[in-house]
Amino acid sequence: MGENKQRMLAGDWYLPDDPELAADSERRFALCAAYNANGGAASADRAGILAELLGSVGADVRIRPPFQCDFGSHIRIGAGTFVNFGAVFLDIAPITIGADCQIGPNVQLLTASHELDARRRREGWEKGDPITIGDNVWLGGGVIVCPGVTIGDDTVVGAGAVVTKDLPAGVLAVGNPARVVRTLT
Repeated sequence: MGENKQRMLAGDWYLPDDPELAADSERRFALCAAYNANGGAASADRAGILAELLGSVGADVRIRPPFQCDFGSHIRIGAGTFVNFGAVFLDIAPITIGADCQIGPNVQLLTASHELDARRRREGWEKGDPITIGDNVWLGGGVIVCPGVTIGDDTVVGAGAVVTKDLPAGVLAVGNPARVVRTLT
């Protein structure tokens, strides 16, 4: 394994313009293209593509195409989770989604960060911080989850919210940035 891939997997700053990472991305590109083109195919065919694309996929996971990701292999999705149209999961760091989650259309899970220093940003440095979503979470349409965020079990995030910080279990959060408005019973 090359230095940039090792650095990426360790959550360190790395340069993505790397032949090994490009090969991993080409694998993802082909699998996403096949998955998105086979939207009307039998569910077993789509499940087979997801099993090859993603790090792990629980039973009865449904993802409506189009679906896009960076690598796919860093994504783990628990059983019974539903992901609606237009999801973008940038998985340069691990993305873990629990069981029985509902993910609305056009949700973005973004583990990637770019350098704030202008020179280093021009050079292309980036890094990732993992995203963890608990069981039975509902992310409304258009929710954006930023790098390093954990969302607790049974939490609901309202449509269009931008989640910049961890959310505890069993709450309703809305807005930009997302803030807890109440506890759910």
